[in-house]
Parts: sequence; structure tokens; C-alpha cells
Amino acid sequence: MAKKGVLLVNLGTPDSPSTADVRKYLDEFLMDPRVIDVNAALRTFLVKAIIVPFRAPKSAKLYQAIWDNETGSPLKYYSILQQKALQQRLGDDYMVELAMRYQSPSIESALQNLKDALVSEIQVIALFPQYASASTGSVHEKVMDLVKDWQTVPNITFTNSFHDNELMIETFVDNAAKHQPETYDHILFSFHGLPQRQLKKCDHTQSYCLKVDGCCNTLNDTNKFCYSAQSHDTARLIAAKMQLPGDKYTVCFQSRLGNDPWVQPYTSEIIKQMAEQGKKRLLVFCPAFVSDCLETVYEVTTEYGDEFKALGGEHVQLVESLNDSPKWIEALEKMVIGN
Repeated sequence: MAKKGVLLVNLGTPDSPSTADVRKYLDEFLMDPRVIDVNAALRTFLVKAIIVPFRAPKSAKLYQAIWDNETGSPLKYYSILQQKALQQRLGDDYMVELAMRYQSPSIESALQNLKDALVSEIQVIALFPQYASASTGSVHEKVMDLVKDWQTVPNITFTNSFHDNELMIETFVDNAAKHQPETYDHILFSFHGLPQRQLKKCDHTQSYCLKVDGCCNTLNDTNKFCYSAQSHDTARLIAAKMQLPGDKYTVCFQSRLGNDPWVQPYTSEIIKQMAEQGKKRLLVFCPAFVSDCLETVYEVTTEYGDEFKALGGEHVQLVESLNDSPKWIEALEKMVIGN
């Protein structure tokens, strides 16, 4: 019998921490119309004339700070481990390919490998727990764009999100337990940010998002595909598993780019508030990421850590991502086989 194909897709990473490779990565990433969702002429000007020329050298230094001489980028390293571990769990009836939305290995090459192997079907799992047009939506669009010219297209299924996956929630809780969360003054759930305009575009009613008080506090039929609402749900489920009272944790959003309003509250502002309230020790989850990366290893641990200390705090502790945890690999297996 033909094998079933599985395509795991993460965001991507530069091929090296050199300025040239970082520039190449940023250019591909930021030119995606789902990432910077403005008209093509303005996007081209912003990316190629302003953002990339100024940001690439700075970002290269950040990547150099987290780059391992043997394993390279942590995001790619853990993504490869996830692919290999999932292949081992699924066995010979499946073929698991890994791709990055930007840079290598490409989605195109991964799909070609599955096509050449004559797989009977393809399941696409974008490795973003919460759905966003700029992440999961972009992966889905790219896959559909590539297969549209195939003369024979096998059955292809897409995993929209897994923000409430029980095993994923348990893995984050297990990782937090290693740091004795009861010894921290406050816990942050810091998700990657998005421009508010992108949230509004996902509101098909155009009458709910950021127009109804507490619009993201609970999931319902109107906001079920909202990135912010799904993020709040993930945080709520982790907090419930840890038996955290509502005043013990805060949901916030990091990695803001540009001057337009993004999803709030901003992590940097919450860090400042925590210091002003006399908090000394913060434990930080980043549940938008399944692999540790620049945004977790450097932005939280180093940037926010230094910022917090400068404001009078003592320690910011990152809760490790899912990485190659066996329980997380089991979660991926169950997404594939449907149990």
C-alpha cells in the first residue's frame, strides 16, 4: 500500500547568522503579502528600502548570539528532531517531511519528495498552535499554490490550529514544573504579536473584533479563528492545569514591528508594570512557538531579562518550548492518526 504523507511546516530561519543570509530570509518573510498586508508597492518600498537594510545587520547579531556551532539555529534543530521523532512513531506506513515557510528546506522541495514517493494523501500541519493568516494561513496558501499545477492532486488535509491540544498543554505545564512556578511572583503568557488590522480582517462579521468589550476573553462562533482569542484560550487552559488564579498571570504579546497598533497588552509594557508593582521574579511562557527560537531564547531571556533587571526586577525565567518532548511528539502523532 502507498504511504501516507505528512508535511510539517515551521516558520523558517536564515541559513546562517551572516548578514547576507539574514537579509535573504527577512526579504522572503516580509515580502509575503499575508505578513505585511498592505498594497504591493508600499510593501516593496517598506521591506526593500527601509526594513531589511536596517534590520538585517541588527538581526544577524541576534542570530549569532543564539546560533550553536554544531546544531545551528535552535528552531531548525528542534524542527528536525520533531520530524525524525514523528517519523519513528508513525512507522513505515507514513512519510514525514519537514519544510520551512521561508528559506530551507522549502515547502516546494518537501512536496516534491512526497509526490515522488507516490504518497496516497498529504496531511499538512503548520507548526503554529494558534491560527493566524500571517502564519498558518500563509502556509496553507503556499501549499495550495504549489499543488494547483499538479496533474494529479492527492487528498490534502490541513490542520487549522491546535491551541487547545491537551498533550501540548500538558507539555508546557511539565516544562514549567521544572522551574518551581510557585516561587515566582507572576507568570506571563507572552504570544507573538500581530497588527490589530489583521485580527479585524479575520472577523467575518466586521462587528465583533475590538468592538465588543472582552472580545477575546472566550471563544465563540464569531471569534473561533481569531489568533488573539485562541491565544487567550491556550493561556487559560495552561493556567487551569496549573491551578493558577486569575490574578497570578497575564496574557501579553511580543515582537511588535512598526508604529501601527498591534495586539495588546505589549509584553514590554507588562514587564514594566510588574517592576513598578515590586515583582522580582517572572516566569514566562511563549505558547505560540513549538520550538525555541530567536523570540524565546533571546527576546525573552536576554532582552526582557535585561529590561526587567534595569527596572529593579531580579530574574525572568523562560519556560522551554515543546521542542522534542516525547509528549509533544505523541500529540503530533495523534493529530496525524486522528486519535
